[in-house]
Amino acid sequence: MQAIILAAGKGIRMRPLTKNVPKPMLKIDNRPILEHTINALPEEINEIIIVIGYLGNKIKNYFGKKYKNRRIKYVVQKDLNGSGEALWCAKKYLKGKFLILAADDLYYKNDLRKLIKYNLAILAHRAKNASRFGVLKVDKNRNLRSFEEKPQGVKNKLVNTGVYMMDKRIFNYDLIKVREEFLLPQTIFEMSKDFPIKIVKAEKWFPIGYPEDLKRADKIIGKFRN
Repeated sequence: MQAIILAAGKGIRMRPLTKNVPKPMLKIDNRPILEHTINALPEEINEIIIVIGYLGNKIKNYFGKKYKNRRIKYVVQKDLNGSGEALWCAKKYLKGKFLILAADDLYYKNDLRKLIKYNLAILAHRAKNASRFGVLKVDKNRNLRSFEEKPQGVKNKLVNTGVYMMDKRIFNYDLIKVREEFLLPQTIFEMSKDFPIKIVKAEKWFPIGYPEDLKRADKIIGKFRN
């Protein structure tokens, strides 16, 4: 099974730390965030596709063509215009069903193991400050019913973690543009009108958006090892 990791962004909210280092290569517990992401992948993943862009050679030089017996392929996103476009850059290399992850959050291997059992699914987590994220609502079968990007004043709701199980049916849908970016969650929501997309609740997730999150991540990283 393949995993595609989206690692092309500039990490503007992490400046000045990302002036000379791509955000996925910032360190937690003396290892790049991206290394923690790769280590969290389930055993079923035998090939990794990393979409690189901003300072991408630093990622490529660190991980090379193989990491812990997993093949790695790199795809360059020339125009940094959203997560949807990042996935579309790798379209020709993807087959069957595949796991999609962001390169710069902490994920729990047991949660990813649960997620890959499905063909179409989103990993969700309950957030106290849900207005920072995309809020998900589910139907009685735990399938996606609605999606709202960063609604104001919303607390303690299920939010999108940026991890998905998809297959090549996603490419039958047009990418949706929001404020000059082609965003993957909105495209997946359009797909959910035709196919049920399961919402799988994560036990653990730590989003890294700002410099202060790195210090907090250093303190909790042990909880993500399994």
